[in-house]
Order: sequence, then structure tokens, then C-alpha cells
Amino acid sequence: MTELLTTLITIGAVLGGTLGACSYLIYVERKLSAFMQDRVGPNRVGPYGLFQPLADGLKFLLKEDIIPDHVNKVMFLIAPTISVFTTLLAFSVVPFGDVAQSLDLAGLASLRFIIAPNVDIGIVFIFAITSLAVYGIILGGWASNNKYSALGSLRASAQVVSYEIPLGMSVLGIALMAGTLNLESVLGKQTGSIFDWNIWYQPLACLIFFTAALAESNRMPFDLPECEQELVGGYHTEYSALKFALFFLGEYTHVVTVSFLTAILFLGGWHLPFVAEAASAYPGVMFVKIGVLMLKVFLVIVFIMLLRWTIPRFRFDQLMGLAWKVMIPLSMANVVVVMTVKQFGINQWWLLPISLGLFAAAGAIGVASKQAELNQRSVTTH
Repeated sequence: MTELLTTLITIGAVLGGTLGACSYLIYVERKLSAFMQDRVGPNRVGPYGLFQPLADGLKFLLKEDIIPDHVNKVMFLIAPTISVFTTLLAFSVVPFGDVAQSLDLAGLASLRFIIAPNVDIGIVFIFAITSLAVYGIILGGWASNNKYSALGSLRASAQVVSYEIPLGMSVLGIALMAGTLNLESVLGKQTGSIFDWNIWYQPLACLIFFTAALAESNRMPFDLPECEQELVGGYHTEYSALKFALFFLGEYTHVVTVSFLTAILFLGGWHLPFVAEAASAYPGVMFVKIGVLMLKVFLVIVFIMLLRWTIPRFRFDQLMGLAWKVMIPLSMANVVVVMTVKQFGINQWWLLPISLGLFAAAGAIGVASKQAELNQRSVTTH
């Protein structure tokens, strides 16, 4: 009974924290985009516009829920729930603190820092669950019986199929180095010192993982399934009120999941030298570790927001070309390098210059091929 209560309390804490964070991350993004575009942003509802997320939530709840006559009503209603359910379910194996500790709640139960501990295939579970979110997008686009929505859902399916490959392969190097697919163990192996963080040994894998994860979550510059200039609203053109809010929530939850994984897999998770270490035992250390992890996650989210207003949207052929011509070959080369280092017992610090060399070589090949293409066009024109 105590274990059941602990699990329910942990689920409630994670669910409430995630939903609350998503609502205020929208506020942060609106303020950040306003700053970058020399605007003010939300400032009317509450001091500094801090109550704007509450007003937006009420608006979604009270707004008229329109279901067009030409849609498949059952599938039309199911699609948003699939998107938000799958992205929230991925949080069940994500540690948001030091899992070796727990917070006692009056002796009746405790608050764990992970919902489902000791899942040996945690990384595979997250990839499997989050990849199912595209079914909600595909179903929503098909059920809308709208050409723009159908095109958006087809783009989403092609995008996910393409970027799932480099996303999974980028983490293979981490799994080989850690000897496990358990997120808790991967995090634990980075808590010795700052030089144990995987970002030092796998910078190329981090870049590939982050880029592919952005494409999977349909964030700029990879938001081709919903780009307004081409497809009105894409797969959610016909959606309104709470159903649209669920799609929006699913996308933001995916961004939070990506940020957690980036911090845990590559940036040491809750570890911070002299502040939060495995041997730290001062009062309140568990809350400091949570704070360190949340700070890293927040910085990754802010970086994702900055990218939205910095890099223009790719064309769809560029999007596919980036996955199949650049990221998949690079991720395969990275896995081969890690396997070689592990097999022959080479010092793992060699992975840093080799990763940077692979990235530089890919850039040089890309520039050379583009120049050759321009020269060919010039010859053909003349």
C-alpha cells in the first residue's frame, strides 16, 4: 500500500509540475520572442503579465468547441489525446533528481525522484513512446478531411521516420560508453567530476541528438508539418479550443522531455562540481540537486526558444537531405569510432578530437558539394 501511495504521489507531482511548467514556458517564450523583436509581450493580465497563462488556459476551456461536419468525429477527437498521452508517458522513466534519495512525507509515504525506477531499457522506452506521438498528428490530419491537414500529417510521418534513425544512433555511443540503457545509471556515471560529463566525449552525438530531437518535436526550424505560410495550420488546421490546446501541450511536453534527456545524457544531470556531487551530504542537498537539473533543463529550453527566432525554416527537401545525407552518415561514423575505442581500450579522450574532426570533414564535404552544384548550374546557364 505504501509503494502504491508513493507511486501515485510521484505521478501527481510530475504531472502537476509538467503541466504548470508548460503553461509558464509559453509565457517565457512569448516574453523572449518579444525581447528579440523589440516588442513588449504579455503585460496586461497580472503584474508583468504573469497571470497570462491562467487566462489562456481559461480561454481554451471556455472557448466554443467547433467540430466541422466533414471530419471523422471519433478519430478527430482521439488524435489530440494520443499526442499528449504519449509525451507525458515518457516522463515515467526520466529521473528529475538523485534517485538514490527520496523525500519522506510524514512517514506515510515518500516522494521518489523518478516514477518507474530501475527500468533497464529506459532510453529505448522513451524513444518508443515519443515516436508514437506522430500517430496523433497523422490521425488528426487524416480525420480532418482537409488537404492542408493531410499534407501536414504526411510531412510529420516522413520527418519522424527520417530523424528517428540518427536520434537512436546518436545515443548508441552513450550506451556503449556507459554499458547500459538505464537513464539512472547513465546519469550516475557522470557524477564523478565535470570531466565525466558525456558532452566532452560525445560532442558530435550531442549535436545530432539535439537536432534530431528538435525535428521530432516539430520545433523551428523543423516545423514543416504546421508551417503557416504553406499549410495554414497544417495538421491542426481544423482544431480549436481544448483539442488544439492538447496538441500544443503535447508539443511543449516533448520539448521538456528533450531538454531533460539532453541534460541527463550529456550535461551530467543533477551533478555540479562543489555544489551537487554524489558525496554531498549537507542539509537540503536533494533540493539543490533538483534545482541544478532544472536549471540545466531550463537553459536548454531557452536555447530551443532562441533557435525559433534565429534560424529560418528549412525547405522540406533540405529537411530530408539533412537527415539522410548528413546526420545518418555522421551518426554511423560516430558509433564506429566509439566501438573502436572501446574494443581496443584506447583513451576515451581521443573521442573529442575525432568527433570534432568528423564534424569539420562533414562541413567541408558539404561546402565542396554545394560549390560544385553552383558551378554546374553556372555552366548550364551559360
